[in-house]
Amino acid sequence: MNAAAADRVALYLQDKHPLRDGMRYAQLAEECGFEAVWQAESRLVREATVPMAAFAAVTERIAIGSGVVNNWTRNVGLLAATFSTLDDLAPGRILLGIGAWWDPLAAKVGIHRRKPVLAMRETVDVTRRLLAMERVTFHGEFVDVDEIEIDIVHGDRSPKRVPIYIAATTGMRMMELAGEVGDGVLLNYLVGPAYNREALEHLAIGAERVGRTLDDVDRPQLVVCSLDDDRSLALDRARELVTQYLGQQPHIGQASGVDASLLEEIGRILTWPATQEQIERAMALVPDDVVQLITASGTVEDCRTKVQEYVAAGCTCPVLYPLGDDVEAMIEAFATARV
Repeated sequence: MNAAAADRVALYLQDKHPLRDGMRYAQLAEECGFEAVWQAESRLVREATVPMAAFAAVTERIAIGSGVVNNWTRNVGLLAATFSTLDDLAPGRILLGIGAWWDPLAAKVGIHRRKPVLAMRETVDVTRRLLAMERVTFHGEFVDVDEIEIDIVHGDRSPKRVPIYIAATTGMRMMELAGEVGDGVLLNYLVGPAYNREALEHLAIGAERVGRTLDDVDRPQLVVCSLDDDRSLALDRARELVTQYLGQQPHIGQASGVDASLLEEIGRILTWPATQEQIERAMALVPDDVVQLITASGTVEDCRTKVQEYVAAGCTCPVLYPLGDDVEAMIEAFATARV
């Protein structure tokens, strides 16, 4: 791999590509030395655990993570049982990435989020204990269980080694919780590298509360990667995704210092869900420098250089979200090995 790129690298898949193509990409990523493939579950598009099982079934070494499930729509017992089942398929290779979800989507399906940090703390605590094969009684504000366990009748009852990564997004109280109770934090995408400075400060605060240091918390980070020999095409491809996020999740743009007036103007155009016509109108408002600030877009060298900025800012493993149709080219551009 080019010296400017990271030693650790992972792949992130949403719903852009057919699931069977994703299975091939997972195999290629494994061959090219990627350490993990993470499957998104951010919208009402593609549920994460079915693709995770598919990726696990066709690979042998690469880790498989949820990027991310939320802590509101799965009962904690079902959450633990699901990831225990995935570990049966790929022992020691499953990563539980979990986040607090977002509005307006949560509200539109009847979820009224409140006290997200406390809700996450309770979920992580009980899920971890269940995966450790404990019998758990816990009466919290959000999690209320009585004498439950992963009730394996036939098979191995050894504790499951499933690291828990909290997706702290842009909330610094959640970032501190990740430092306190997470095996790692899954840092957000569509933020500039400078965002990591504040994030890591709060991550360290949480870690220190329990006698840990920042080095004890893994810090993979989602990075949008739009790679093409035609730099303008790569930027335009990324601009579409950037526009949707700036309009529908403006807190992400705010965290990177995107001008508030731009966010407001885009927000007036985009509804949720947005139409293609609205997206195209709003895209005209987003300049190249904003796209370059929060994505790795352009030629191979452009993308490698930008990814290295995130690593220099404290990301331990870039998790690359390919926007282009030639996913194989992006994987091979960041290959660390052929194994």
